[in-house]
Amino acid sequence: MHLKTLFLFLLLFIVKQKVPKEFYAKVIGVKDGDTIEVLYKKKPLIIRLAHIDCPEKKQAFGNKAKQFVATKIFGKNVRIVNKGKWHWNRLIAEVYYNKVENINETLVENGLAMHFKKYSKSKRYHNLEQVAKKQKIGIWSQPNSITPWQYRKSNYP
Repeated sequence: MHLKTLFLFLLLFIVKQKVPKEFYAKVIGVKDGDTIEVLYKKKPLIIRLAHIDCPEKKQAFGNKAKQFVATKIFGKNVRIVNKGKWHWNRLIAEVYYNKVENINETLVENGLAMHFKKYSKSKRYHNLEQVAKKQKIGIWSQPNSITPWQYRKSNYP
């Protein structure tokens, strides 16, 4: 087997670890508002927060979302709940802290994330977003807020 092929196979194997539907892990990094890194079984694992999309770092509230997540969960043990879905080598999951609080929902409630309707049909996230919009908090305080997916499309061709 060609060395490069073997390396790619091993890399994919390592990245897409077999994980249970629910597990606990320590948050060792916050990449942005909707992506964290945890330590699971002594190996780093990237988690993409399900149902939501946070502003990009260069967008208004992008850094605030990242800081919010870091303040709430960095260095803490969290409960990861997933359906076994991966996207771009990241496990898609909901993350719970303080036993019952859901960081994904908390971001939407605080106007620091939008419900990512392209990948989620959740009524819960839809309703949380509607309340934040009505209260004009966070990203909804801006008159012409651009969705993160529109921003990425126009800034990363």
